Order: sequence, then structure tokens, then C-alpha cells
Amino acid sequence: MRTLLVERDGDAIATHLRERDEPTGEVVVDVEYSGVNYKDGLAMAGRPGVIRDHPLVPGIDLAGVVRTSENTGFAPGDRVVLNGSGLGERVDGGLTEVAAVRAEHLVRLPETVSTWEAAAIGTAGFTAMLSVLALERLDAASPYGGGSVLGGDVVVTGAAGGVGTIAIALLAASGRRVIASTGRADAQGAFLRELGAAEVVDRDELSDAGKPLRPTRWTAGIDSVGSTTLAGLLASVRPGGAVAACGLAQGADLPATVLPFILRAVTLAGINSVDAPIALRREAWARLASDLDPALLRSLSTTVPLAEAPGLAERILAGEVRGRTVVDVRA
Repeated sequence: MRTLLVERDGDAIATHLRERDEPTGEVVVDVEYSGVNYKDGLAMAGRPGVIRDHPLVPGIDLAGVVRTSENTGFAPGDRVVLNGSGLGERVDGGLTEVAAVRAEHLVRLPETVSTWEAAAIGTAGFTAMLSVLALERLDAASPYGGGSVLGGDVVVTGAAGGVGTIAIALLAASGRRVIASTGRADAQGAFLRELGAAEVVDRDELSDAGKPLRPTRWTAGIDSVGSTTLAGLLASVRPGGAVAACGLAQGADLPATVLPFILRAVTLAGINSVDAPIALRREAWARLASDLDPALLRSLSTTVPLAEAPGLAERILAGEVRGRTVVDVRA
């Protein structure tokens, strides 16, 4: 089978297209599509912090059809999707023609979602949906009353990236007023408004050091950036509001204070898409099937063959790739 392989040669790490024997395992999947996410960019570019050991197949997503299964929950012919669960980090990932995976986090696709759509949604869209679900739960349970979290402006940082674009689409489809924060406001503003953003603001409004508390502007936020951007977002959330933190494109640090939490009762909700329990995974995929417009998903996605995936790594890390990139592993 053809597969991408991240290999180490001394201090050098590179990704190559290789031929390998087909794997065996609990569930063997004929992979049809995968994707290129931020983590995949890090892995294929040889950056530290993603792949634990080399050589390893990258790709934190896969979507395809079950070939064989030792688990009674799946049968040959089932269309399935897997996000996170150590793929492309601790175990071989989805950028390959055949994958052997554990059934623990494997989800049978809703009938209305194709394998291409599942890969276009990918970990980015799955993470966006987990973030929306977290904010919905906080809104419903808020002692400040319904709407204290999702009743006003909801800001999405890293808006032109994979998580950001799908988060905007999901929030706008549910009637929320969405503000898109991006460093590419001039180039991507029209696109982000097409996805449903009511306003587009420059990321500098959030990412400067600023004060620990700022004038309030948003009731909620979805942040895939981290660092000073997340700190700035927290400092400007209204009392009783909340932020779902799901990424660290800018950095893993958080130069904030406790003031937003103890003076405005702001909630910071962490989103972990890697180890999300199976019940939550199924809920998220059911909501993605019902809430995300397939035509809109196509408009923000690009498809490339397997051999072209490594060439996208540095562009993704530089923030030059818009929306979602699907990899057709059979092409």
C-alpha cells in the first residue's frame, strides 16, 4: 500500500511517500480520505511536540470503509470516521491507503455524511463542534440566565483556519451573531462574511498585551490561537460569559490574570478532541450531520492527492491555507 511516512535520519526529519505492507489490527479500514490539520503540518514539517517516535504515518483524521473487524460493533462495509485518539501522534495515522485502528473512538458515519465530507470536517470541524456544544451547555446552565453565554456577540479567533471557518458556519447556522478575528482581514473578510460572520476584526485587537480587564465586548468566544490572543479575549468577555479554548497556533502560554474569572465570572472551557469519549463523539457527529451545510463545506475545502500533502505543511504553519484541505489517499 502507499503511505506517507515521517522518518528521522540523524537530526533531520522528513516526510516521504513510501510503499509498505498492509497492517493488521482490531478494525482494518480502507481509507478514502484524510486531511491536513495544524498538527499534521507540525508533524510533516519535522517540528517537535506531535510525533512521539519515528517512523510514523501522519494524519490525525481518517474516513473510509471497514474491510475487516474483530469488534462486533463494526462490520465490513461500514463507513467510519476517526479523529484524534493518538492517530498520527502515538500510532500510525490516516495519510495512508489502509489503516488498522482500535474501535474505542471509531464512529459510524451518519447516513447523510459522505467520507469526503467527513474528512473535510475532520478534526478541525469536530473540534469546532465540541466547542459549540461546550458553550451551549454553559449557556443552558448559567446562573446569569439563558443567553448570558450565547445571547450576544460570539468571537471566533483564527477565523480563516480549519477550526475557525467551521465554527463560524455552525454558530451562524444556529442564529448566533459571530465576529471573526483574523490576521488576514483584508484578504479573507469577504469569505468569512459568506460563512456567516457579521463582522471581521483584525487579530491585533485581541493579541496586544493590553490590560487584564478591558471594556466588555463579547458574551463568548471560540479560540484556537492561545497565548496573548486568548488572554485578550478573556479580558473583554462580558460577566457570566465563556470561552472555549481548543488550540495554540500562537503559543501555549497564557499571559492572563485571574481578574476575568473572579470579577466577571468568566468561564474558560478546555476542549480536548484527542481523547473525547465515544458518547460525545457520536453527539458531535450527529450535530455536524444536521447543522453544517454541505454546500458551504465544499466552498471552504480543497482536495489534493496523497503525494501533495507534505508540501502543504509549512504553508499551514504560516497561516497561508484557508479553510480545510482534504487528502484523497487513493489519488
